[in-house]
Amino acid sequence: MSDLTTVELLWLEKRIENRIRFGKPVSEKIIDQHRRILSFVPGSIFAFVRWTSNDFGTILSRIDILRAIAPRQRYSTVPWVSPGGESLLRLAGWRRVERVLQLIDAVESLGIDPADVAPEYWHHIHNRLSVNETPRPYTRARHQAWLHRRRLVF
Repeated sequence: MSDLTTVELLWLEKRIENRIRFGKPVSEKIIDQHRRILSFVPGSIFAFVRWTSNDFGTILSRIDILRAIAPRQRYSTVPWVSPGGESLLRLAGWRRVERVLQLIDAVESLGIDPADVAPEYWHHIHNRLSVNETPRPYTRARHQAWLHRRRLVF
């Protein structure tokens, strides 16, 4: 059994799209023209976006920001993710998903890879958007504090 967390990506035009918005996969396996599998090492953070539609429009929009788990760690199950991951953010509904994507864009505009952002920030966004409040922006100062704290702990 592998220590890697795998995510199956699927794309069926105008029907289903499962994609990674950010993250650093260590391997990719192409199944066919519509499916591929990405693998992540324990501790890596990635955003998994899913949407499904039918003839009447979008029926599911969801984003999960997960931390890949190590063996014997607790995890949340997420469709298409094996075995699962530590959930840092889980939101559904296009309005909320779109807002998270905008916040990811804002982090990238600072020159920061979202996969390197403090995990607590993704919890913060989840909590604030869950109750229709505005999350605080991620800043370079907050990021530097996280990097410093991470160096002290790990």
